[in-house]
Amino acid sequence: MKDEFRELYQEIILEHNRSPRNYRKMDDCTHVLEGRNPLCGDHYIIYLKVKDDIIEDVSFEGSGCAISKASASVMSTTIKGKSLAEANEYFEIFHKLVTGEADADAYFEKAGKIAAFSGVSEFPVRVKCASLAWHTMHNALENKADKVSTE
Repeated sequence: MKDEFRELYQEIILEHNRSPRNYRKMDDCTHVLEGRNPLCGDHYIIYLKVKDDIIEDVSFEGSGCAISKASASVMSTTIKGKSLAEANEYFEIFHKLVTGEADADAYFEKAGKIAAFSGVSEFPVRVKCASLAWHTMHNALENKADKVSTE
């Protein structure tokens, strides 16, 4: 990854940690799911409001490390207003970026701010932090679990 992009990506993560977007409880959600990362204590609840296959609103609450909070914030801004199919596509791209299966350059156009998390692949212990909100969102939309755990 080029140094200028690495610096930009770090700033995106820091900004979303300092001022998380969509950080609130949603009372009229259609999907809600709790996710935990027991290893480092990240804990979030993801709220989604879906109507006619479109994610009309998304929010989250909880606490965790800077990477997990920034990831939840970026996830919420990325999928808001998108179709379920688009949200699943972003989930797949995010997963490939944080696990090192793909490099940010491969998805630069589509990935947008989620490319900021591609550097996480260099720190395997942080992959669970970055992916917690994304897995929780994905499982909520698929009605897969009562809770999500990274363990």
